[in-house]
Amino acid sequence: MLEFWALTSKGVEELLADEIRRYQGEIIKLGMGVVRFKAELKDAYQLCLWSRLATRILRLEQSIEIDANSDLYQVAMRINWPSLMRMEQSFAVECVGKHPTIDNTQFGGMRVKDAIVDQFRERYDARPNVDRIDPDVRFQVRLERQHFHFFLDFSGPSLHQRGYRKEQGEAPLKEHLAAALLIRSGWKADQPLYDPFCGSGTLLIEAVLMARQLAPGLKREKFAFESWGDHQPELWQQLRAEALGSRKAIAEGVTFVGSDTDERTLQKARQNAARAGVADFIEFINQDATHIQSAVCEGKGVIITNPPYGERLGDLPQLIPVYAEFSLGLKKHYQGWRLAIITSSPDLLRALKLSKAKSYKFTNGPLDCEFTLFDLTEQQVQVNANSQTAALFYAESESFGNRLKKNVKQLEKWAKRENISCYRMYDADIPEYNVAVDWYDGEVVIHEYAAPANVDEQIAQKRLFDVVNLVPKVLGISSDKLVLKVREKQKGKEQYQALAKAGQYKEVTEYGAKFLVNLRDYLDTGLFLDHRVTRLAIQQQAKGKKVLNLFAYTGTASVHAALGGALSVTTVDMSNTYLDWAKRNFLINGLDGKAYQFVQDNCLDWLKGCKNQFDLIFVDPPTFSNSKRMEDTWDVQRDHVKLLTMVGRCLAPNGKVIFSNNKRRFKIDKAALEEAGWSIKDISAQSLPEDFKRNPNIHVCFELFKRVDE
Repeated sequence: MLEFWALTSKGVEELLADEIRRYQGEIIKLGMGVVRFKAELKDAYQLCLWSRLATRILRLEQSIEIDANSDLYQVAMRINWPSLMRMEQSFAVECVGKHPTIDNTQFGGMRVKDAIVDQFRERYDARPNVDRIDPDVRFQVRLERQHFHFFLDFSGPSLHQRGYRKEQGEAPLKEHLAAALLIRSGWKADQPLYDPFCGSGTLLIEAVLMARQLAPGLKREKFAFESWGDHQPELWQQLRAEALGSRKAIAEGVTFVGSDTDERTLQKARQNAARAGVADFIEFINQDATHIQSAVCEGKGVIITNPPYGERLGDLPQLIPVYAEFSLGLKKHYQGWRLAIITSSPDLLRALKLSKAKSYKFTNGPLDCEFTLFDLTEQQVQVNANSQTAALFYAESESFGNRLKKNVKQLEKWAKRENISCYRMYDADIPEYNVAVDWYDGEVVIHEYAAPANVDEQIAQKRLFDVVNLVPKVLGISSDKLVLKVREKQKGKEQYQALAKAGQYKEVTEYGAKFLVNLRDYLDTGLFLDHRVTRLAIQQQAKGKKVLNLFAYTGTASVHAALGGALSVTTVDMSNTYLDWAKRNFLINGLDGKAYQFVQDNCLDWLKGCKNQFDLIFVDPPTFSNSKRMEDTWDVQRDHVKLLTMVGRCLAPNGKVIFSNNKRRFKIDKAALEEAGWSIKDISAQSLPEDFKRNPNIHVCFELFKRVDE
């Protein structure tokens, strides 16, 4: 018997081992993404024809024990390469794995190639050609700590490529993984099958191939073993002929249906099914899975699907309602069916409000996924279709919706009077619903605060899902106008890291000032809503004055100063990203000229060299920073006296400093500052906007003046 290694995706190994046993293979060992087995040549041929789960089959030529100092070239020279290929054949070498003597896999492949070429030169005074794209023979070496394994590629290009999928949707499943999911789902060939997010149709096509007993390798033009010297073409043609004659008819009454909302994707699915020779057995319909009106198949079967699941937290607002509404349709029309879903975001499955029967781990390309089964029993599908809370986890979540509705009613008129288009609608008013909801002129940002340690994580997430479901309904907006962010403490450069790369900016207004906000790309939007009153105060006090804005962020306070008639405005921040943003904020307000200076620098370093004096200085430092651009860490509680002392050197006679920060439980060192000659006035309460008054600890704000000695 020969030894082979069958490769596959993580999570498919046990299923692949069962498949190999069905074709008389003798299992040696299962590893991550690989099954080692022994088989006769005939059985290996059969696997290439019939395997639905392997991606590649390699024939082991030799495993050689090595140590940490082993040289790959010297080890490869122990193998009789001319016995494995002819001079006139081209070849290629792949290298997989790590070893202390190999810098990278490309170098490893080159060392084996050199050994092959040198052996041919020594024996025949000539060498075979290398063809990396389409070689006659392909070798592979796998590096392990104790062994170098040398292989001949038996199957050739990946076996998941059945040949029918020329067009695919945005998030396709590879064919071998689709087959694995069908097996794990428990679906049988005599059951109807429905894929409500069918995309390019892979799951349904693979199901029909299985039901008709069509060998997936029959459409393949060539396998690697057909170029070998020991290939047995007569045996191979006999096995192909047997495979052609083994096809079955579909059981009477069994239907295969796929639906999707994108007609172009459905057309690709139809073309794929036609190329696979199964188009007559699958019905593809244009239907929204979130608006299921009736069952598309008769009888009781399996719903198997690969729905959208996004790649980041920001995708949840659009996806939670999709899963919730999809679940409602299933509960109304598919009692008695089994639901099987693969997702890389298992948390989304909570929006289905179903108890899972089983769950399996798989990888889908680079993504770790969970494949979960739900049985839609009579108990599972109990739901009052007319209830407003049907899509909610907790009926008490309606209290959040009612509070939000009440707040909106009160704040809308106020905001219109104040001439502001963005404000906070809700800020953890109900402790169990620990989120902030901010309105940005037609779009909404939900900030989820970290739950207390004594709150169960799953309960907190279910409440969050209810919030995401309710906010669009209460505010009358579509889910794509909602952005979800998790508010966590960030340090140093993390304050400036992008969350996404949407690059979408929108213009909002505040007391006559215009600002650009970015709701999706950063943790903060570019506008701190709680400092709105302070910015207005700066506008009202800036006329004819030289204004300095330190830790300026996107320069919103600087814009207000300029609009208030400041003689000059200097804006200082360490981030080029935010300074560029500040410049754009100036431009959309028609503010341009030499009176407005923008300085990219560490504010503390800049203050050390500052020679100018300013009449009005706004200082709003971060709570903490350990940015690499700073020599030391920054802590506003520890360092504010030092900072204000440096600021005082830049303050003109009779000037004013407005000092603010958002550290909870901040205590200003009044004694140290008064000793340094400062008069201090706490204006925290006056600086709170109407929409933040229920949270008086959101920030602190002080006015500081230098005392004049009598």
